[in-house]
Amino acid sequence: MKNSGRRRGAVTAVLAATALALTTACDPGTTGDSGAQTLSIAFSVSTLNNPFFVQLRDGAEKAAKELGVKLVVQDAQNDATKQINDVQSFVTQKVHAILVNAVETDQSEPIAKAAANARIPLVAVDRSIDGTVVSEVTSDNVQGGQLAAEALAKAVGPGDVVTLQGISGTSASRDRDEGFTQGMALRSSVRVVSKKGAEFDRAKGMDVMSALVQSQPKLKGVFAENDEMALGAVKALGARAGRDVMIVGFDGTPDALVAVQNGTLAATIAQQPRELGRLAVEQAVKTIRKEKVRQLIEVPVKVVTKDNVADFRN
Repeated sequence: MKNSGRRRGAVTAVLAATALALTTACDPGTTGDSGAQTLSIAFSVSTLNNPFFVQLRDGAEKAAKELGVKLVVQDAQNDATKQINDVQSFVTQKVHAILVNAVETDQSEPIAKAAANARIPLVAVDRSIDGTVVSEVTSDNVQGGQLAAEALAKAVGPGDVVTLQGISGTSASRDRDEGFTQGMALRSSVRVVSKKGAEFDRAKGMDVMSALVQSQPKLKGVFAENDEMALGAVKALGARAGRDVMIVGFDGTPDALVAVQNGTLAATIAQQPRELGRLAVEQAVKTIRKEKVRQLIEVPVKVVTKDNVADFRN
């Protein structure tokens, strides 16, 4: 299942000629004793206060080391303004390529403009960017939302469910909600009675879930658009989690896999954050070296339940 047309349109609008033009304008970089060029890539991560994005960074760092390029990572701390400033700093440093895991897709246009004006290739990672990129590396979040709907309906049976939504300005939240809504439309016995934002945050997920428990006494299930909110819901529900209220998360983080194993989470939709980071660095290096670049890469997601969680725990 493909992601939303809005994001795909922005990505496919980038032509190969644009990528080549961007690479020719980059600073030639430094050279070592051997005279070989040292490529520098900058990576702005939305937040490192989340295990998913730590794994995303780790995958990028491993790929950079293997490819012999310098990778500079900045934590945007979930602050869209800080992320814009960080990218402008990357431009001043004349890096060869920029990777961005956007804090908010809806506020990312200045990032794209800054990179384009400096003719530095830009790669979107995990979340789309509102503007021109040479490549976007993401999970198929619409498909993931559909799989979450299937997993939750199977765990709940007939009943009322709620959704804990992430940051509204991100493509990830929009696409997961789109897929979940599509999946729920096929299951008339399950009814979505409320959608509340908790900003992909565990503490906020707990607070929002605590309120929903009071307002939805017949609640049977929860879809959280990331594992941090799902784990917050587990905390709020206490002994009810996995017993009479089933919860499905999204990401496949280590803590979530433990929760699936012990039964407090019915399932999580596992992404591959290290693979996302690796592929983003590879695409950036290919662009710099004027090699063929894939404009859109969708990394598969998988449903993790107690039956197969051992396969995902490293």
